[in-house]
Amino acid sequence: MFGSGFARHRERRYRRRGLGRTEREIVAFLTRQGIEGATVLEIGGGVGEIQLELLRAGAACSINLELVPAYDEPARRLSDAAGLSSRMERRLIDIVVSPEDVPVADVVVLHRVVCCYPDHERLLAAAADHARRVVVFSHPPRNPMSRAASTFENALLRLRGRTFRSWTHPPQEMIDTVARRGFTLAHQHGGLVWHVQGLVREDAVPAPL
Repeated sequence: MFGSGFARHRERRYRRRGLGRTEREIVAFLTRQGIEGATVLEIGGGVGEIQLELLRAGAACSINLELVPAYDEPARRLSDAAGLSSRMERRLIDIVVSPEDVPVADVVVLHRVVCCYPDHERLLAAAADHARRVVVFSHPPRNPMSRAASTFENALLRLRGRTFRSWTHPPQEMIDTVARRGFTLAHQHGGLVWHVQGLVREDAVPAPL
């Protein structure tokens, strides 16, 4: 589903246009929280465009977790071009399956990821457990239109013999999963295609601005 062709498309899009609207929303929120010197963990970060912008904004380093290797080469080209390769690390690992092999970071990002994972509670719980300060994630709105689109997409995937499925998880359940681990909802953004939820750990000490 997310092969080399899709990865190259994401690389070309970022080179031509930079971040999309939702990615800009995520970066802006994290910058307001104080990103200077912070460590970033992105789950399913693709070619790493959000990480690149956060590093440019002052983050210390980033780790990207992926389930497929197709993004690695386009991500390397982008990080090399930006001169940031030494501050970016990529790993092929499922944080839900092997949480002990993933380091804790100040900031954890999940963009367009929760809708690709059947068990949103386990994924977001693992993300929150690895965040010292902030968790931010995006998800499609849960309404009749999005649910119908997901059902149609999954039917096509099934006919084509693909195992991938998309999910429209209940937004409040996702927020509550992170909140139960000591986080407070600090930011919400409702776009047409993607919504953004930003939660801050209640006892976190803000990074210096």
